[in-house]
Amino acid sequence: MATVDDYVIDVLMRDLVGHDRRPVSFLVYLWLGAAQARAGAEVRISFQEMAESIGVSKSAAQAAVRWLVRRKLLHATKANATAVPSYKVMTPWKDGARRGRG
Repeated sequence: MATVDDYVIDVLMRDLVGHDRRPVSFLVYLWLGAAQARAGAEVRISFQEMAESIGVSKSAAQAAVRWLVRRKLLHATKANATAVPSYKVMTPWKDGARRGRG
């Protein structure tokens, strides 16, 4: 099993679930992070497949993705309007630490 960054459990969970009141966003972030770690690349998946994998409704998965993109915790791209999106899980707490070391 891939390890989960301490920040995700200690800070991000409380932020997304408690403060933002968006527990599905936390589940989507966690699930996509694990899928990205297994694949070693961005995850290409439809909202329906994502929802079924996590155990939530398609609309809940869509709202969660929108929230995560807004919070800059997820980057989503599509080749065209009807294409299946690709998702890249972002770790801004790590990126910020790297910039500060220079």
